Amino acid sequence: MSPPVIVAPIGTDVRIQRDVEVPMRDGTLLRANIYLPVSGTPVPAILCAHPYGKDALPRRARRGYRINPQFRILRQTAPVHISDETSWEAPDPAWWVPQGYAVVNLDVRGAGRSDGVGSLMSDAEAEDVYDAIEWVAGQDWCDGGVAMLGVSYLAISQYKAAALRPPHLRAIVPWEGFTDAYRDFFYPGGVREIGFSRLWTTLVRRAARMTPDLGREAAARPDDDAWWRSLAPDLGRIETPMLICGSFSDADLHSRGSFRAFGRAASPDRHLFTHRTGKWAAFYGDEGKAVQRAFLDTHLKDAPPALPRVRLEVRERGDLVHAVRDEERWPPATRPLLLHLADGGLLSSSPRGVGGSVSMVRRRRAARFSWVFHGDTEVTGGARVRLWVSAATTGSVSIFVGLSKWSGGRFVPFEGSYGFGRDLVTTGLRRIEAHPAPTQVEIDFAPSATFFRAGDELRLHIAGRQLSPRNPLTGAFPALYRAGGRAGFSLHSDSGHPQVLELPVVEPR
Repeated sequence: MSPPVIVAPIGTDVRIQRDVEVPMRDGTLLRANIYLPVSGTPVPAILCAHPYGKDALPRRARRGYRINPQFRILRQTAPVHISDETSWEAPDPAWWVPQGYAVVNLDVRGAGRSDGVGSLMSDAEAEDVYDAIEWVAGQDWCDGGVAMLGVSYLAISQYKAAALRPPHLRAIVPWEGFTDAYRDFFYPGGVREIGFSRLWTTLVRRAARMTPDLGREAAARPDDDAWWRSLAPDLGRIETPMLICGSFSDADLHSRGSFRAFGRAASPDRHLFTHRTGKWAAFYGDEGKAVQRAFLDTHLKDAPPALPRVRLEVRERGDLVHAVRDEERWPPATRPLLLHLADGGLLSSSPRGVGGSVSMVRRRRAARFSWVFHGDTEVTGGARVRLWVSAATTGSVSIFVGLSKWSGGRFVPFEGSYGFGRDLVTTGLRRIEAHPAPTQVEIDFAPSATFFRAGDELRLHIAGRQLSPRNPLTGAFPALYRAGGRAGFSLHSDSGHPQVLELPVVEPR
């Protein structure tokens, strides 16, 4: 209830213009708060666009400041320093303006003090952001260069706008933002998310005028149809230079989409910054801001390139970084380590040790398989598991898989989504239609980068419900995924039904 969020008043070296009208092509007026250097010299601008209300700022109270309530319900991994003009997940103008930038905090259509009725993640919203970019570039306080920067929705709103290729958009920094509302958020693996997605759509519905109602649409559209596709950006059209933050700790929300953006965007100048700490600690931290500034200085101030293609962070546990190194690609070069699901809850490197067996998986009874590393091993990239599954009942079945690390018989925790400090190494999930005969199912795990020492144990978990408890103190709150049927399902292992866990292993250098 007392998170380490330190708020300070913005300095006198920042000039503020509030509720500045930004006209759209159809005549609708959006409104922005604009933060400028007092010198009056034209500078490049950083734009963020979101539905949360640009004026939802920290407020001075009798004892310090009232901060955004999200900070109080989500655990913080490190102190966060912001000014009293920093809106939710937006760049802090008190830091950016002295670096020689203007900051434009825009209420999207239908949100805050902007006019009209908006449509989240739509092509129409992207056109509004396009118009805002071009309007900013034409102001006398801007030197003509515009970038976008922000976290979560403030990252999501960048992709579609960049795909429209606004002439004055010089760079984007989507710092943790999903790229597919269906696959990353509402129905990952086809499994319905009924925790944070319901909370988020309810809060947006109360705070802004938006149509359609995303919550109702999600409930009515369990399959990945043309409407869901219309919300996803065409990443192949993005040619703007990009700095993408790919978090290994946000698998319940942004991780998969962030890495997808890096892999599929057409921009020849794109960079990936990875980490496994808290979302806001990384964004507002010294290293995060330094990397953001170096990238934007290159593309808006003609500074020499200063960033590697990929900044890879490998963790040994949640509070211990094993290594940080530069890579030329994601994922880095790896070799597959194939482990077969064997009798007795073991993983075997040889299929010869696998006999015929059937494992029952129920809502409260997961299957578990174990492997002990014989030498120091780095597992980095996207793991996957291939299973043979049958179910006695008809209808859909939800399968949840996870990889956990154990050392000396103790569970090793990692940072997870929404400030969850006891996450597994990585997780995956998949909804399938049940059949009485064994059906092959392949499930991808979220990207991860983890170091195992000789003697450390890896456990594969397979369940019919999410693997972490849902509570606000030690669980994956507010994430909640719809479980499968109570009857459960069966796993089949024999020579005709090989079940294999594939790990991406980095060779020692």
